[in-house]
Amino acid sequence: MSEETRRTLLKANQVVADIKESEEDVVLNISLRPKKFVEFVGHKDIVDNLKIAIQAAKQREEPLEHVLLSGPPGLGKTSLSHIISHEMGAKITATSGPAIERAGDLIGILTNLECGDILFIDEIHRMSKVVEEFLYPAMENFQIDFVIDKGPYAKTIKFNLKPFTLIGATTRTGLLAAPLRGRFGIFYSLDFYKIEELAKIIKNSSALLAVQVDEDACLEIARRARGTPRIANRLLRRVRDYAQVLKIKQVDKAAASKILDELGIDHAGFDDLDRKVLKLILESFGGGPVGVESLAASLNEEVDTIADTVEPYLLKAGYLKRTSRGRLATEKAFEHFGLKFNKERQEEIF
Repeated sequence: MSEETRRTLLKANQVVADIKESEEDVVLNISLRPKKFVEFVGHKDIVDNLKIAIQAAKQREEPLEHVLLSGPPGLGKTSLSHIISHEMGAKITATSGPAIERAGDLIGILTNLECGDILFIDEIHRMSKVVEEFLYPAMENFQIDFVIDKGPYAKTIKFNLKPFTLIGATTRTGLLAAPLRGRFGIFYSLDFYKIEELAKIIKNSSALLAVQVDEDACLEIARRARGTPRIANRLLRRVRDYAQVLKIKQVDKAAASKILDELGIDHAGFDDLDRKVLKLILESFGGGPVGVESLAASLNEEVDTIADTVEPYLLKAGYLKRTSRGRLATEKAFEHFGLKFNKERQEEIF
């Protein structure tokens, strides 16, 4: 090898060594999030509609309209936001509602956005009203108005922003103010996944995690994942841990069931908190109805934890009913714990 060639290779290696990934890139690389629509599983209608909207925006050479994604945690709102930015070829700035404490924080973020950039705000319903009102003109006219000085010297300054796309994600659509909700041009609500879709996600993730899981084991993990990809991937990671320690080369259905049972995840996908909530309703309150505040106080948990984390799946799966008088356990919940269901009592209540 000549001296010149050697120097060229050393220089190239130094350039590669000097390139550092951003924190965002590192997080995305080590996670199992899909990065393109072709990798995204489920929500076919939503994905097809987003593809059309993105293609139309790119043809017009305009930013995509503002997008609002709603649904329970772990269903792919953040993943879809990053995929939209990838498909648009745009830079994404990610933050959350609680992180934007003052209007000045939002102004700083907005003024740093370039034309076509995407601002992703997770848990957008948790923004303060003062901050939220700064978003109205920013979303509609790409302008912000802020006041300088006080009293008789107060002045309003109008600042023009570069056209951008706001993607908001929320688990509580009802808590969004109507003026904010009305300014989103694209609105989609994400629902729980089917078992077959989750099994496909688990199969794809198992390849990335270098763990061999057969088809029946994928379905078994999917059945206990509460219809949520995030939980499915979390359970798969725990199965991988057990398989590694126990030197299991290929995880089959029996191994997956045994591992998940030891983790405290039963055949319905309930964890300890789910079982505590249902058992409390069944045993202490005779099946209900009972208010969520009473449940939270009895379990020493936050109301939001029960309302946002536990209830959505129990309601969707048919183990719980939400009535005007409180939460009511269904016949399915009684059967799950081997308890006798008193149909006459529930008829008397209503």
